[in-house]
Amino acid sequence: MQPIFVGDVQGCADELEEILARGDQEFGSGWVLWLVGDLVNRGPANVRVLERVRERVDQGRAHLVLGNHDLAFLRAYHGLAEPGPRDTLRELLDHPAAGDWAEWLRHQPLVASGEVGSRSFLMVHASLDPSWSLREARLQIERVEAELGHAEIGRCLALLQRDGPLTPEARLLGRVTRCRSVGPADEWSASVPDAAIGQVAWHERWSECEHDYGVVYGHWALQGLHVAAGLRGLDTGCVHHGRDHDGFLTAWVPDPHAPDPFAVSQTRFWQVRARRRYYPVAS
Repeated sequence: MQPIFVGDVQGCADELEEILARGDQEFGSGWVLWLVGDLVNRGPANVRVLERVRERVDQGRAHLVLGNHDLAFLRAYHGLAEPGPRDTLRELLDHPAAGDWAEWLRHQPLVASGEVGSRSFLMVHASLDPSWSLREARLQIERVEAELGHAEIGRCLALLQRDGPLTPEARLLGRVTRCRSVGPADEWSASVPDAAIGQVAWHERWSECEHDYGVVYGHWALQGLHVAAGLRGLDTGCVHHGRDHDGFLTAWVPDPHAPDPFAVSQTRFWQVRARRRYYPVAS
């Protein structure tokens, strides 16, 4: 099956529909959608995005991981945080099926794995601990997934709560959904790297470890499309279109027959320009 990896959608349903239609036109039913998280928020059509994605997941034709904006919806739904002025979660929160969406989302994974050709890969929203092997990453993150999807909802809410001391599981949740940089002692930050205090991009440290697996991720719209050996960063800021640049929804369409689909030369991308300006207020 041909994999198609798609960056942060954030409620940009029209652009997602274009990628889905192109995938169907080019590959028929012989392709699988992989989504790096942040399905919702800041864009105009959160419910339609979730409906389209869930339909494909139920058909076995899609995989997704949760992002920080998906978790923001869960926090808002459970009364742990109020949506901010730049959020567009009200459409989803006021929907009759809001509870069903919240329950479905909290049981979705934080990491997904697979193979493209002979290369194993992990898909995560923001980052991994640079030192993790593929096996260790799965074991660590699955521990957090178990808390998020636990039958006792209190375990989930404790994990999502951002006030008070953070548990090891909550720190891990932050790393995989919000991290952009790491420091000299591998402490992580959601901010862009600050060289003055020794921070570098998390993926720079990951590359130094010379792992034998690839990583597909999103989350970092300011960085834009990131292509490096073993790495594909796909957040090209569709929802940020018109702030000071054009925004795109980007899909990576690797060649599954290539010797190494994660080689720098493997750069077949589909980019759908945002239909309009969705998110006009800068942070």
